[in-house]
Amino acid sequence: MSARFGVRAVLFDLDGTLADTAPDLGGALNRLRERRGLPALPISQLRPVASAGARGMLGAGLGMAPGDDDYESARVEFLSEYEAALDRDTRLFDGVAECLAALAQQGLRWGVVTNKATRFTVPVVAGLGLDRSAAVVISGDTTPHAKPHPAPLLEACARLGIAPHEAVYVGDDLRDMEAARAAGMPAIAAAYGYLGATPDLEAWRADAVIATPLDLLPLLVPI
Repeated sequence: MSARFGVRAVLFDLDGTLADTAPDLGGALNRLRERRGLPALPISQLRPVASAGARGMLGAGLGMAPGDDDYESARVEFLSEYEAALDRDTRLFDGVAECLAALAQQGLRWGVVTNKATRFTVPVVAGLGLDRSAAVVISGDTTPHAKPHPAPLLEACARLGIAPHEAVYVGDDLRDMEAARAAGMPAIAAAYGYLGATPDLEAWRADAVIATPLDLLPLLVPI
């Protein structure tokens, strides 16, 4: 891949990009299924929808969608279960720690921009040890709008004191690419992440695609 980007900072999505949170999201979903007399689903079946949070999990695991009669009560139940055990099996993807260390060695700051609500983001980020080195953490409720709106990415840049074009955003969902484009920063698709059930990466119009976290490093030129 020949594209290279002059940057002062790198922004990452959390679920499916920095961390594999699917085991704990799936665990919460399976506890709901157990209460309803349903067998547990394998995490591998749930991983493709993990980036969609409660909506994705309830859709895949209970066949529920927003607007259904019992959806809101099930959503509250799911989030309560997840909050009670959100860092039990969550881990950084292989290569993420090394990637972040390399960014620091190059003098590049990095941060997290996620649609996860603050009440979940803070303990997950802390549990992974990311809070010790992240220059900024933006949650889904930090600004009035979540991704694909550009507001969270623009807020991250404002807090870092940089222009949007001086950062790149790495994510594993179409909305991540849309948010980055709307914010005026290069969008990099993490092909190792959740991606969704039937990803069409070409249709995402990402500026670059990486197969592993370490593949990001050759694309960056510190400025």
